[in-house]
Amino acid sequence: MANVQLEFQASAGEADPQSRPLLVLGQLQNLHRLPWTHLRGKLQPRVTEEIWQAALSTLNPNPTDSCPLYLNYATVAALPSRVSRHNSPSAAQFLTRLIRNCLPGGTNRCILMVCERSEVFASACAIARAFPLFTHRSSASRRTEKKTVIVEFFLVGQNNGPVEVETLKCLESAAEGVRLAARIVDTPCNEMNTDSFLEEIRKVGKDLGIVPTVFRNAELKEKGFGGLYGVGKAAVHPPALAILSHTPEGATQTIAWVGKGIVYDTGGLSIKGKTTMPGMKRDCGGAAAILGAFKATVKQGFKDNLHAIFCLAENSVGPNATRPDDIHTLYSGKTVEINNTDAEGRLVLADGVAYACKDLGADIILDMATLTGAQGIATGKYHAAILTNNEEWERACVKAGRNCGDLVHPLVYCPELHFSEFTSAVADMKNSVADRDNSPSSCAGLFIGSHIGFDWPGIWVHVDIAAPVHAGERATGYGVALLLSLFGRASEDPLLNMVSPLGGDGDSPIDDMERDSKRRRLV
Repeated sequence: MANVQLEFQASAGEADPQSRPLLVLGQLQNLHRLPWTHLRGKLQPRVTEEIWQAALSTLNPNPTDSCPLYLNYATVAALPSRVSRHNSPSAAQFLTRLIRNCLPGGTNRCILMVCERSEVFASACAIARAFPLFTHRSSASRRTEKKTVIVEFFLVGQNNGPVEVETLKCLESAAEGVRLAARIVDTPCNEMNTDSFLEEIRKVGKDLGIVPTVFRNAELKEKGFGGLYGVGKAAVHPPALAILSHTPEGATQTIAWVGKGIVYDTGGLSIKGKTTMPGMKRDCGGAAAILGAFKATVKQGFKDNLHAIFCLAENSVGPNATRPDDIHTLYSGKTVEINNTDAEGRLVLADGVAYACKDLGADIILDMATLTGAQGIATGKYHAAILTNNEEWERACVKAGRNCGDLVHPLVYCPELHFSEFTSAVADMKNSVADRDNSPSSCAGLFIGSHIGFDWPGIWVHVDIAAPVHAGERATGYGVALLLSLFGRASEDPLLNMVSPLGGDGDSPIDDMERDSKRRRLV
């Protein structure tokens, strides 16, 4: 899969499946609406219309099903016919699994996706997740041939015309962002250290014509980033705060995305055990998702100021490591008593959101992180956890997740009941809760929010992606699609506007003065 090139085309053309294997995908009711005249050139002479109809009649998705059409060269697969209200209508997770399990082999293959127009974006991102880029298998290094997978959408239902060129460009950008994020998360720390991550940021900046701002090592300490510096100061590769800034003319609001980029998390002196430390290369998943999403959304024409802030560090063990009982002063000016060095992500993000507020004047701040193991218990393996100071944005996050396939579910937002968990006798707060049975994922998010203030008048959204950042041993690129969908209304791209839950005609009315104010919802 690592050397697969994905191409989204309006028409994949005709080909003998023996020379170009084919996978046809969709809900069963949609597959029945696919005319044989459209399919014939992709299956003949190997598959007749009678075989196609017979295959459809055998499918009984529960929740999915598949049927070979011709040896291992052509397959039809059915997605669930119905999903619950907390799932995506695209059934994105099932779509990714079916592609991994059912797509025939070969160097030149085709996927024909049959769906409604509203499901195109989520389906494209789900397809991208099936083709990870990173591998160090020796067999892969010996293969020199490039593999191509052509993806064609056949639209059914309302607004079922052909897929426009600008839509295909958007799908390509989104898929590239998903695969970029997944590649970074899959890469181990002996390669993806803070230096390497900075190079990835610089590459994206070069592609977009943006020079990143970078603060490193002792400079972090001098400028007051006590959380980020304290977490990363024991590592061979020093910590860094990097910022990519997109500032177009005519922007009327400022948005900041803050990503946790812990390239490896040993737990520090509060060290993790031998069974919980493997997989901690994924602790940079928030920063990776923000990098992939930033690249895609700027390429598609983002109309407002957008800053991507990357809090990069390796939580390592060494003579210079932060100790429990140490007290750090964070960028917000608040002091934090360290009672658990394995609660490091909130420290680096606290510096990041404070910088977004104080230095960048952000109206909307979203932080994304693989923050707590408790997230997978609170909202499960497939739904990220959302914590926000704004009820409308809470609803919008859930809707954006259903629109794009990156599912989310709210956490309890109640700082007056929960923030006392961080009480310290000698500092403004501790960095880990007193009672781990009292909504720990909510509390972890509140720690971050406290460094911009619970009375801050802007919009703050915290996204904990600890569980959905991976499926098994592979990264998912989770978060890219969510950010593109949630902030799609600020884009010039019609498809991103369509999947965005904010600022549309269906939202509650707001007068022109509020629409133009800095507290407007988007955009």
